[in-house]
Amino acid sequence: MNQEMSGVIVEDQKQQQEMKGVNGGVHEDIKIDYVFKVVVIGDSAVGKTQVLSRFAKNEFCFDSKSTIGVEFQTRTVSIQSKIIKAQIWDTAGQERYRAVTSAYYRGALGAMLVYDITKRQSFDHVARWVDELRAHADSSIVITLIGNKADLVDLRAVPTEDAVEFAERQGLFFSETSALSGHNVESAFLKLLEEIYKVVSRKTLLIGSGANGNHIKETNNGLLKGLKIDVISGSDFEVSEMKKLSSCSC
Repeated sequence: MNQEMSGVIVEDQKQQQEMKGVNGGVHEDIKIDYVFKVVVIGDSAVGKTQVLSRFAKNEFCFDSKSTIGVEFQTRTVSIQSKIIKAQIWDTAGQERYRAVTSAYYRGALGAMLVYDITKRQSFDHVARWVDELRAHADSSIVITLIGNKADLVDLRAVPTEDAVEFAERQGLFFSETSALSGHNVESAFLKLLEEIYKVVSRKTLLIGSGANGNHIKETNNGLLKGLKIDVISGSDFEVSEMKKLSSCSC
């Protein structure tokens, strides 16, 4: 049975899945504590799919095609002794898909907002993406600003200082990455997931606080006693698992 609380899907302790090991290790039985929904957004052709592919599968595809609508990949990692499954949605950047993709912000706990350091226009549009996120997503969503294609130093059109200033002003985390080389991709995603876990943990403590100020203790499977939790059927979750990224065939 899968259970959801404030956008966090919590797997039943009894349900075990055969997955590729935590942080890219060997195959082993893993008990999932939480599933975090993360969206990757930004203008078209900034490298969103490539960044995600590098993190999820450690792959880079030179013949990658534009994403149509919304697709996703997953990866399981260990954060503070909890097994976290990141369900990362790759959204199309083209304007004609904006009405469709905005619906997918619902339930997202984190967002990777990607721009291309060689295209000033993609950075200039970042503010609009932030506004759209905050209009459609939860107010506590964790946002990381990513300057991709950092390997193209000679073609840089966006100074790092400009991005740092914007991130500080908007309260975003910031990192420059290269999906081609893999530079900073892993650390950027793990940092985002760690910050999401901190937010979820704080919410859990607040919700679990009784009138006398005592916190309700966490059970072994990550749920809190006495909380009303909406149930998502296992079949619905498995259907979503089948929607793997298809834009890269290599």
